[in-house]
Amino acid sequence: MELEKIRSEIDEVDNELVKLFEKRMRAAEKVAEYKAEKGLMIMNTAREREITDRVTKAVSPELAIYAKTLYNTLFDVSRSYQCSKIYKNSPLLEKIKLTLEETEKDLPSSATVAFQGTEGSYSQAACEKLFALPTEMYFTDFKGVFDAVGSGMCRYGVLPVENSVYGSVTEVVDLLGEYGFSIVKSVKTQVCHALLAKPGHGEIKEVISHTQALGQCTDFLKKLGVKVTACENTAIAAKTVAQSERNDIAAVASPVCADIYGLEIVKEKIADSDNNYTRFVCISKKPEIYPGANKISVITTLSHKPGALYELISKFAAAGINLTKIESRPIPGKDFEFKFYLEMAVSVYSKELISVLSEMSVLNSEFKFLGAYSEI
Repeated sequence: MELEKIRSEIDEVDNELVKLFEKRMRAAEKVAEYKAEKGLMIMNTAREREITDRVTKAVSPELAIYAKTLYNTLFDVSRSYQCSKIYKNSPLLEKIKLTLEETEKDLPSSATVAFQGTEGSYSQAACEKLFALPTEMYFTDFKGVFDAVGSGMCRYGVLPVENSVYGSVTEVVDLLGEYGFSIVKSVKTQVCHALLAKPGHGEIKEVISHTQALGQCTDFLKKLGVKVTACENTAIAAKTVAQSERNDIAAVASPVCADIYGLEIVKEKIADSDNNYTRFVCISKKPEIYPGANKISVITTLSHKPGALYELISKFAAAGINLTKIESRPIPGKDFEFKFYLEMAVSVYSKELISVLSEMSVLNSEFKFLGAYSEI
């Protein structure tokens, strides 16, 4: 049989399939109306399993697994369509609309802002990129920043969330999920590490800094061949060196810290990569969405079953939404089960986005919309 004749046969089948697909989706719409009227859940695992068992037995054994894959896709499409009919005005959509209405036209130039570290930290530099006249409050750890925002002591918090060389700041990602505060802006700052010590220092035997900074300078520190000790923050490391009675200790920190704490720059540009950037997010307890928001962050759990992540990713792909980050984080108390931190590049006004997120918020056991924002 010639290829064109086979293709013609496939086209005929496809024409019939399309008609049957539309007929099936119209029936699914009626099911949605019934479920809405009776207050029933969209997901019906038992019914889906019943259909899967029936159709896999109706085809030849070699096609059974493919039939199962096809119908799993059909179930997913059907649930999405039913969600779009039942939840036209989902709680998430209403929340976003209200936030857009209540948010000012721009981030205020002055506010009380919390960040981890002390004067001279990269978090402070990020804060001053975001706010012209901030009232700055320093905290020893990331949780302190969240608590300060949660208590109302500070309107905003600025936290590192990802480094281009060393990856995510997982503690911050986990705290975002725990507290569920809103990300209102993000800013990308170039990181330029230097080795700082007291003037007249002796042979360096120990270097201290934040874990991320030490990791970003691995090659340099290996060649230096010294003891490496992690501490809370790069600026705190510089301050610790300045206050220490030792002359054999140094810090990895910003060159700015040399002037602030009276230290000497032993060596500049010690990071493994010159292309070293850290992304910081600005958080608030009250949701705020400013004009130009084109990045979205959410945290969600998925069903603990094969293909669950694929089903999620396929929804974004079908909607033409660019997922820029997917990170799994373990769920405390559950063996090898994970929640997912997602970032996407898409306008908050996108109807496709709202449709996908509304469905996720309804069908997933845990879903947190962390904010819509733009990046400086």
